[in-house]
Amino acid sequence: MEWGNHTVTEFILLGFTTDPTMQLVLFALFLGVYSVTWLGNTSLMVLICNDARLHTPMYFFIGNLSFLDLWYSSVYTPKILVTCISEDKSISFAGCVAQFFFSAGLAYSECYLLVAMAYDRYMAISKPLLYAQAMPRRLCVCLVLCSYTGGFVNAIILSSNTFTLHFCGGNVIDDFFCDVPPLVKLACDVTDSYQSVLYFLLTSNVITPLALILASYLFIIAAVLRIRSAQGRLKAFSTCSSHLASVTLYYGSILYIYARPSSSYNLERDKMVSTFYTVLFPMLNPMIYSLRNKDVKDALKKLCDFS
Repeated sequence: MEWGNHTVTEFILLGFTTDPTMQLVLFALFLGVYSVTWLGNTSLMVLICNDARLHTPMYFFIGNLSFLDLWYSSVYTPKILVTCISEDKSISFAGCVAQFFFSAGLAYSECYLLVAMAYDRYMAISKPLLYAQAMPRRLCVCLVLCSYTGGFVNAIILSSNTFTLHFCGGNVIDDFFCDVPPLVKLACDVTDSYQSVLYFLLTSNVITPLALILASYLFIIAAVLRIRSAQGRLKAFSTCSSHLASVTLYYGSILYIYARPSSSYNLERDKMVSTFYTVLFPMLNPMIYSLRNKDVKDALKKLCDFS
């Protein structure tokens, strides 16, 4: 495919380092993280499917979050592992487009899914006696499907606009995956209209969902304050703590990377932050939702006793 005066058929991913020893260390580290990610998310999905006590809207969303995180992590980590142990750092143009598209689609989908989970927590706390009627399975499935639809429709918009840029700065990407900041650095025709598209997508897929989550928690706080017993208030807040941790970690790193003008991108610094939400966050989510969760622990104990 021809861009400006260049014919780009592939990109070169520089990754994290060119030092052979450090590459082996990083390979072992990322392999360990990826293995834990698969083990944690798969185990959580199995527990939710097998234990009838976990067949509730909250765990339905948590199970879908685990599925999304497995897919999300798999967009990045296998290529990172190959880059660490291979002298060939290239990724084809089509491969770069595919990675970029799925990266954006899954990231946006997770933003929407976290909104659905916030709404679920609000309904559980504000209408505990009518929770099952307020969150029927059909609604839960619809919210998950809408999350994926919204995420991937917006990913099409971002991908089509990004890969019509002219990459006059070469084909070397100073990052471990195809992302907006390094590709913008290579482009020579980043127009105001493209920046407007980026800000529109940031607003519709990150800022607006975050605002909806914050609004949900304002209603949750109001509902909790109406609970008379201190123990009841504490229990209500504890059901939200895991979700709040996920929202804080995920949106914090996303906003740090993308809520800035392209002129302020620092690829070395951004690379470290990107590692958190692309590789580490999918590993942490199962821990966040299970370590302090009595229902999940009981389900795991039951499964182990049965085995």
